Amino acid sequence: VQLQASGGGLVQPGGSLRLSCAASGGTFSRFFMGWFRQAPGKERELVADISRSSATSYSDAVKGRFIVSRDNAKKTVYLQMNSLNPEDTAVYYCAAKPVIQSISAVPQHLYTYWGQGTQVTVSS
Repeated sequence: VQLQASGGGLVQPGGSLRLSCAASGGTFSRFFMGWFRQAPGKERELVADISRSSATSYSDAVKGRFIVSRDNAKKTVYLQMNSLNPEDTAVYYCAAKPVIQSISAVPQHLYTYWGQGTQVTVSS
């Protein structure tokens, strides 16, 4: 399984970006998917995740601003990021965990597959 993240870039505060993560190989519909980010000098943190049944959860830092979604036919998970601020600047990673049944959460260290990351910079 390979994950390819894209959509990052430079955006002004208050702007929006949509990240995509396309999977190849495996059965995407059986993957629990997560978006993580890592800012310079900080640990990688969970931003949002989405279950097989498309149940979603968000970190407090992005709740109400970011939306995670998935398209199983396209084998792609998205992260719509709105009202961006400089604190959102980071490398964003997608990750996948094959699961037998729908579950509500996966600890970071249990994700099986990781994408290469895409840089998001929020600056005026």
